[in-house]
Amino acid sequence: MDFIARAQEVFSLEVEELVNVGKRIGNEMNEVVELIYNTKGKVVITGIGKTGIIGHKIASSLASTGTQAVFLNAAEALHGDLGVIQHGDVVIALSNSGSSQEILNIIAPIKKIGCSLVALTGNPKSPLAKEADIVLNAGVEKEACPLGLAPTTSTTAALLMGDALVVCLIDRRGFKAENFALYHPGGALGRRLLTRVKDLMRTDIPVVKDTTPFKDIIYEVSSKRLGMTTVQDSSNQSIGIITDGDIRRAIFKFDKEVMNVTAAAFMTAGFKRIPVSAMVTDALEMMDIYKIMNLAVVEKEDSDKVIGILAMHDIMEFRK
Repeated sequence: MDFIARAQEVFSLEVEELVNVGKRIGNEMNEVVELIYNTKGKVVITGIGKTGIIGHKIASSLASTGTQAVFLNAAEALHGDLGVIQHGDVVIALSNSGSSQEILNIIAPIKKIGCSLVALTGNPKSPLAKEADIVLNAGVEKEACPLGLAPTTSTTAALLMGDALVVCLIDRRGFKAENFALYHPGGALGRRLLTRVKDLMRTDIPVVKDTTPFKDIIYEVSSKRLGMTTVQDSSNQSIGIITDGDIRRAIFKFDKEVMNVTAAAFMTAGFKRIPVSAMVTDALEMMDIYKIMNLAVVEKEDSDKVIGILAMHDIMEFRK
């Protein structure tokens, strides 16, 4: 058997089914998003077996993106763990068939506690769906399993529906990278997202006067190894920058007279700046937009006093 072709068939089948699931999404997604956004309680994801594993992932994704969420195994819930659920919580029950006895057995207690019930199921006519306040239909016509028995396409559909819900809530909350970092303080990801400009900037700032001659500008740019220098006027105010590119263009423009020119003759007036308290992720975005390798660091957005230089090279070294 050609297992390459077989694997590709599985991908094609699941993708086709997932597209169909996505096309069926309607106003129920808006309802669930608003229900969770406005709840004063938490979200409890419950399931069992392989859909329970999917539920655990959905709960983790919600918790890491600003929604208080926990996973509750439906079987354990029958034996005391229902105490996790409190009045005002939103319970999302996962069951492809919608008839898992463990889940059906906890519906009555969930409602008695005073929780909203959302069914994420593959059968919108199931007992679970009939008891739910809102139904997210993740039903598929065919499993990728050749026997039609092992959960394959159905669990993928449930996972994707959960991802869609997570992303919608991220948008609803206006959740940003710095918020995400608060929930991921450990490891390389948290380290990058929590890092501010002040943590990586260089304070040995290259600087010349607007009257500085060409040869001294070359020396300053070379000695500080940043490929640029700031330019100050007679009152020590930063008025521009000179980069390697400016130097090359000056050589071409002034030719033999280049050694006689001063910084004022070929500097780039003004400069891109970023506040010292800004996130490094914001600095990277700014560098990408303006296609620059260095940013002047200032105390506040409208300040002209340069207190540091943030270099792309240092950011890349830090991100390794």
